[in-house]
Amino acid sequence: MSLPQLLISMLLFLVLFFGIGFLLNMILRSTWVMAIIYPIIVIMIIDDVKFYEYFLAPGTTLPALGEKFISLYVPDIIVLTTGLVGAILAGIVIRMLRVRGYQMF
Repeated sequence: MSLPQLLISMLLFLVLFFGIGFLLNMILRSTWVMAIIYPIIVIMIIDDVKFYEYFLAPGTTLPALGEKFISLYVPDIIVLTTGLVGAILAGIVIRMLRVRGYQMF
């Protein structure tokens, strides 16, 4: 992955998950909902196993998930971490808006 691609991907993930997190926090009135849901989204992005299989066959799917995490490249980790930062920033911004008196948030 080239440097411009990495920077654009980081910006896109930051803005995407900040926006989704901000909207979910506004609608559900729960500050950290996207930061909690984000690891599930990352697992769906990384692994190609159906989500319900983690509950039906955890002995085979969880070690496979661990291997997928270990085999990630550094740019992939950076991009996914930037998405988590965006989700956390959405929670911080919502919290700041509520403290300052904005009732719709």
